[in-house]
Amino acid sequence: MPSNVEIKAVLRDLRDLTQRARELSGTDGTVIRQQDTFFKVPAGRLKLRDFQDGTGQLIFYERPDTEGPKLSNYSITPTSDPQGLVKVLTDALGQVGQVKKERRLYMVGQTRVHVDSVQGLGDFMELEVVMKEHQSREEGVTIANQLMLELGVKQEDLIDGAYMDLLLKNQQNGNAP
Repeated sequence: MPSNVEIKAVLRDLRDLTQRARELSGTDGTVIRQQDTFFKVPAGRLKLRDFQDGTGQLIFYERPDTEGPKLSNYSITPTSDPQGLVKVLTDALGQVGQVKKERRLYMVGQTRVHVDSVQGLGDFMELEVVMKEHQSREEGVTIANQLMLELGVKQEDLIDGAYMDLLLKNQQNGNAP
């Protein structure tokens, strides 16, 4: 199963981080609009990512819900009928909820730097160090930590879990988006 080392952080200064990501990647990044539908599964997370252009991906992943760099194992398959697949999976498994976001993707070496504007939550940054076949988790953590420094991400801004978890927590606290 492919894997990556991930971190996620709340953004305090969107403009500064975006500028640093541009400089490190040498690009203006790629804008991707996404709607992720999460489904009820006994372990890990299963989501259907709809790119809002008639294409999507079914993604299963497992990772610990901890702050800081963490290893995520995942499986992905493309679909040309994301809305139809959402219906079938909802009927079969039930939905946990949906996350709508606009993502700006920057590639820095083997790392995907995401600058996300998440509906109902705000702005976040996510790093995904895409692991090469023989790389250790420790190598991925070292890369993630170095990029955190270069991007100006502070330890206290790191968050655990997925955007879906944050949205559900807000709903439970009476702060529905």
